[in-house]
Amino acid sequence: MANTAFTDPDHLTRTLRRGLAQVQRHPELINGCLTETGLTLNADTRSQSDKVS
Repeated sequence: MANTAFTDPDHLTRTLRRGLAQVQRHPELINGCLTETGLTLNADTRSQSDKVS
């Protein structure tokens, strides 16, 4: 998407959706980025007070 001159808002929307769909199909992209930054994903990020019994 870098160096793209979008012709109209629809062109921008289509390009963004296509890029996001690619990331959804390839979760290893996010895992690779997180690994390189040293960040991790937590399965449950809610605090104890937010959890419902």
